[in-house]
Amino acid sequence: MEKQHFIPRPEPDATNLLLIRHGATPPNEQRPYILQGCGINPSLSESGQKQAQALATFLAENCSINHIYSSPMIRAKETAQAVCAHFKLTPQEVAEIHECDVGLWEGKSWDIIEQESPAAYKAFMDDPYRNRYEGGESYGDVFNRCEPALRSLLERHTGETIAVVAHNVINRVYLASLLGLPIEKAKDIKQNNTGINIIRHHAGETKVVTMNAIFHLSGVPH
Repeated sequence: MEKQHFIPRPEPDATNLLLIRHGATPPNEQRPYILQGCGINPSLSESGQKQAQALATFLAENCSINHIYSSPMIRAKETAQAVCAHFKLTPQEVAEIHECDVGLWEGKSWDIIEQESPAAYKAFMDDPYRNRYEGGESYGDVFNRCEPALRSLLERHTGETIAVVAHNVINRVYLASLLGLPIEKAKDIKQNNTGINIIRHHAGETKVVTMNAIFHLSGVPH
């Protein structure tokens, strides 16, 4: 008898997308945490490595994955590689899903940013869809580069389950669009390190099935 999976195989005319945030890095674990953006490119922390391994084990036990894609950033690639090891796959990089460019705020915590750039901070917090991280991208910029790439993957892999390891802002803006939320509200969407979002594409519609699942992190620091 075929093994029953927690994440079932899609119908022949549908695609499952497991959209995953990378494991934790040292900047994620700082208190207060600092913004990494796409300019700070560290490896996973010790906790992040444990999260990635827990993610990989959970997925290996609960679904079949046909392809695994990753942001080109180290933290995403290391997370994807941990999953690939369980499925005998090779991660494929997607340049358009690298993390947001946070410009002049790179390496700073939000409290420091608010002190140093109060007007730009307020503008961004009021509407990150139109207002950019100072010297960097807006949520609108991020959505406009990542959405076509993710849509292409969904359309390319009909009948299959694919995993995509990306980043906090990437996941938030894409999920907001699928949930019918204004993109400026994306900052309110929670994305834990290695949280799993299950997205299904069928008959021209793309819907969120499960968001930020962290079953696999029981007993793992997160």
